[in-house]
Amino acid sequence: MIISLATTPFPFHHLSLPRHHRRLSTTTITASSSSSSQTPPSYRPIIPISTTPTPQNLYQPFRPPPSPLPPQFRGLDVATRLEILSNRMGLWYEYGPLVNTLFAEGFTPSTLEEITGISGVEQNQLVVGSQVHQSLKETLDPETLSYFDKGGAEILYEIRLLNAVQRTAAAIYLVQNNLDARGAREVARAMKDFPSRKIEPGWESFDGSIPGDCLSFMYYRQSIEHKDLSPVKRKAALETALECAVSESAKKRVLEELEGKRDKTSGDDLVAIAAKVPVVRLHMGEVAESTSVVVLPVCKAEEREEGILRAPLECRTEGDFGILVSDKGWNRWVVLPGWEPLAGVGRGGVVVEFKDAKALPWRAKREYKQEPILVVADRGRKEVMSNDGFYLIMKEKRGSDDGRSGELKVERGFVLKETGVTVSLGTVVLVVRPPKYEDDGQLNEDDWD
Repeated sequence: MIISLATTPFPFHHLSLPRHHRRLSTTTITASSSSSSQTPPSYRPIIPISTTPTPQNLYQPFRPPPSPLPPQFRGLDVATRLEILSNRMGLWYEYGPLVNTLFAEGFTPSTLEEITGISGVEQNQLVVGSQVHQSLKETLDPETLSYFDKGGAEILYEIRLLNAVQRTAAAIYLVQNNLDARGAREVARAMKDFPSRKIEPGWESFDGSIPGDCLSFMYYRQSIEHKDLSPVKRKAALETALECAVSESAKKRVLEELEGKRDKTSGDDLVAIAAKVPVVRLHMGEVAESTSVVVLPVCKAEEREEGILRAPLECRTEGDFGILVSDKGWNRWVVLPGWEPLAGVGRGGVVVEFKDAKALPWRAKREYKQEPILVVADRGRKEVMSNDGFYLIMKEKRGSDDGRSGELKVERGFVLKETGVTVSLGTVVLVVRPPKYEDDGQLNEDDWD
């Protein structure tokens, strides 16, 4: 909302200065005819001239922002604006801003659709697309920008959520590769999603500032998801990733995967992978956009060891419709994206819901310690192997008088080994934080105690 300031100058501009601040004019006082003939000397003012500076105008009159409408469309009445929209007179990004002006006049999307024939979806694309087009004028040359003169509203609408730098890079990539709205949607999604994928293998080989590398990494991830499902889909995803890759490091990574040089993993590598427990924040709509998902049983931390032991050990899909089947009945489940750490969790995966993150060995001065979290553990790997790994255990609770002997905690491997503990309830593979509108980053390795 734009608030208009008063155009009337501040009141003290109309006030005259006090009398003692005025400059007195020089006058000559003469004697009357009855007085002595001697003329007295003239008198000059004895009050000094004020040196106080004149108050400046601190408040400027309101100047409205420049109109987004082209000059030929300004000052038109409602009927003329409706006619322009109905006949699509001009380029789409020229008459697109007229939609907002008609909304301000009280028109609704449905009413505009009846009058102009422009659907509500297209109205939204015209308004948002014209704003994106306007922002690109400052960074793109006219020849590149002219690519979006025809049908550009639908294309530019898809990159609306990218920041200014990403938006410019994406627009150039769309022009160079002659992509449509569907391609723009994939590019925008890949670029927006790339920063949150730091935990994924191979992420460091791709350049997040290059749209082609972001697309390549998206298909690279899909190839990992299809690794045990469909060799044909996996190969197709890798070939597409190689076509999209721009940087040499990205091409090398995809090519190695395509040639099978990264299929084998040594036992030492497995221990090293287990020691790294990623902490990720689930993004809004991320599950819906995932190409594969993982369904796991959930138990509350208050249910302690008994809840973990009662949770189903296996959950799988069956039949052509992928019907979910469990080895026993259970009330609480969670659906998570098919992240790489979850791909290795087979029979025995379980999720523990904690009311806050105090059960984790995090440093005390972290603001998100009050957030609820989900801890994903693999009950198939109970042995405490790595000193740097994290394991789910039952820890004795001091001062408890309610008959409960302990509480669920997450502890490092070397701490358990020092106390003689060799078997846990499961190896922790992932910690999930709740969705949040602002992304405050991932947990660093230094943040663990």
